[in-house]
Amino acid sequence: MGLNVYLSGEIHSDWRERIIEGAQGLDVTFNAPVTDHAASDDCGVAILGAETDKFWHDRKGAQVNAIRTRKGIADADVVVVRFGEKYKQWNAAFDAGMAAAMGKSVITLHPEEHDHALKEVDAAALAVARTPDQVVQVLRYVLTGALPS
Repeated sequence: MGLNVYLSGEIHSDWRERIIEGAQGLDVTFNAPVTDHAASDDCGVAILGAETDKFWHDRKGAQVNAIRTRKGIADADVVVVRFGEKYKQWNAAFDAGMAAAMGKSVITLHPEEHDHALKEVDAAALAVARTPDQVVQVLRYVLTGALPS
């Protein structure tokens, strides 16, 4: 049994790389949004034409990015949603809600200080992890039945 895992959420730290590295040797395929912040913000206007109003600039980018996000979540067996310490990731909360509504298995990843703010999101998750290593251990257990040593 293999897993297709979508890595959603903050783009300002190396959590994705740590999960991918930790999962080497497991039958896992990873997908993610575009993590180049500038490219993600400007893809709509770069491809579909400039906008003078920032609202429409952002809207175009969000809609183009949503094509990739929807596909990634729809194809995923597991969706890992990372909420970072510094920024409010409204888009990550939206991804978690979409994944839950689609019946996907959700793992949230965030520090303890976000527990209260994310209580509804965490209630829909099947696991709440604090570290990328805990996410890897969940994936390992799901695939092999092996507990951490």
